[in-house]
Amino acid sequence: MSLFKVFDISGSAMSAQSVRLNTTASNLANADSVSSSINETYRARKPVFAADLDRALSDRQESVGVKVLGVVETNKPLQKEFRPDHPMADQDGFIYKPNVNVVEEMTDMLSASRNYQTNVQVADAAKQMLQQTLRMGKG
Repeated sequence: MSLFKVFDISGSAMSAQSVRLNTTASNLANADSVSSSINETYRARKPVFAADLDRALSDRQESVGVKVLGVVETNKPLQKEFRPDHPMADQDGFIYKPNVNVVEEMTDMLSASRNYQTNVQVADAAKQMLQQTLRMGKG
């Protein structure tokens, strides 16, 4: 594998982790939102990743990057709470809260951040190896 391919792979991983961080930030920002309708309530979102298999098969390479297939809403049930005094309560006195688990989101954020940092270090190590290779050619 070429050292240049390392930049493509780590770059695709950093891009995927960036999507993951943005999705997690959106979930955390909406964790405390309230709605008077199930249909209007925010639902937690998760990115879906896959190996960039099509490109791998066409190039016949063993290593491939990661591709973001999309962002989907989770199927966890929403939180329904009886609060007849709340201004957003429906006619039956219920409010609806998102299905966002803050602890899970914080764990995802830490994991995505560390994965991003690791891929930055991989790209930096590849850059240093290329620079050392160029220096050897000078001597």
